[in-house]
Amino acid sequence: MFPTFCVYLPQMEDTDEEELLDLSLAIVTDSRVEKKRKRREALDSSSSYEGCEGLIFELLQMREQMLKLDQKRKGVVEDGKGLNLIHLLLVTATSVDENNLSAAGENLRELYQTVCLNGDSVQRVVAYFADGLAGKLLTRKSPFYDMIMKEPTPEEEFLAYTDLYRVSPYYQFCHFTANQAIIEAFEEEDNNNRALHVVDFDVSYGFQWPSLIQSLSEKATSGNRISLRITGFGRSLEELQETETRLISFSKAFRNLVFEFQGLLHGSKLTNLRKKKNETVAANLVFHLKTLTSILEISETLKSVHSLNPSIVILVEQEGSRSARSFLSRFMESLHYFAAMYDSLDDCLPLESPERLSIEKNHLGKEIKNILNYDKDDTNCPRYEKMETWKGRMESHGFTGVKLSSKSIIQAKLLLKIRSHYCPHQFDRESGGFRVFERDDEKAISLGWQDRCLITASAWHCI
Repeated sequence: MFPTFCVYLPQMEDTDEEELLDLSLAIVTDSRVEKKRKRREALDSSSSYEGCEGLIFELLQMREQMLKLDQKRKGVVEDGKGLNLIHLLLVTATSVDENNLSAAGENLRELYQTVCLNGDSVQRVVAYFADGLAGKLLTRKSPFYDMIMKEPTPEEEFLAYTDLYRVSPYYQFCHFTANQAIIEAFEEEDNNNRALHVVDFDVSYGFQWPSLIQSLSEKATSGNRISLRITGFGRSLEELQETETRLISFSKAFRNLVFEFQGLLHGSKLTNLRKKKNETVAANLVFHLKTLTSILEISETLKSVHSLNPSIVILVEQEGSRSARSFLSRFMESLHYFAAMYDSLDDCLPLESPERLSIEKNHLGKEIKNILNYDKDDTNCPRYEKMETWKGRMESHGFTGVKLSSKSIIQAKLLLKIRSHYCPHQFDRESGGFRVFERDDEKAISLGWQDRCLITASAWHCI
């Protein structure tokens, strides 16, 4: 079934972040070629390899002790200690980037003695970043690699996603905002035969669509039914079949709505779409473009979307610049982003909540470890870009931004009041630390934690 509906690391100004990065990079004396040579020599040398594995074995022991001592360490880091922990993490990241295994190992040991999965948000986020750095010291062939970088099972990952969807406004914000824009585009057209066709480029088990089904049903009658067709792209046949089963089962409760679902695997051509005459077509790009492996693939996707001539295009992406550039710049941007995410969970769930641990370990923690272990030239590295970058790409492919309605803003703010139900922090009494930001002359809105934007939603028309 579908779910029913702290110490914060402040965002640095661009100049401060650049200075910090310059400071870290100034320590690095080797060229990139030299660093790669050093790592290759370290892995080719049996004695160096054994030394590295011995170091990792010690780290694993410290990590196990950290996991066992979690309950005893539970609590908030003393004033000033959080910044010291962040500083140690940055020093460790610099050592890893320099391939200084000895210094990195010593720093990681110290981190594992301090961090805690049941501590405050700083301790928790640093724990997963420490795991990501430890994993970067290893090769994928190492017998210890999977112990640190072990992926959650599909069931664990799905449960964590469901938990985050249920307790936080994070995913619901983008889905409700997208659906509101789709409904408004549908209602503006008079000659669509009351038929709406949504092309969802990453269906993700269809969590977005129950609220749309319900909203459309409220606008229909038994004598004047609305037709909703969803074409969803998925990663596997199993995902598509499960999505179809869930959505069809949900839609049966709304007899004034005619519902159809067509599942297509990622990579299928848009020519396989079944289209009806005069239907309103909406293209849904929610967290999809970031998964594409190259600028060329993004360009081809946007050209395909434009060829559909949709009435509305919805774009939702995470905010940030965490693409595969230099490791340290990616590390810094990721640290800011996930520090905000972990801090925000304190606004949604109590510290001892098993749901919080599931979300942080199997959803956010997995993403942290993966983003730190992409190589600079790795084509699979997700593209996390700022709103301005996506805006430029959309405009260069024949799209123009659409002003979002006041209903979208009101709905988003109302969601924050409903979803921020556990508030140990004394921020705004109505919505905790979450904020809604209107941007780009009301053509985009962002969900933020304090002053940091987390995700941004925007709507587009074809020119």
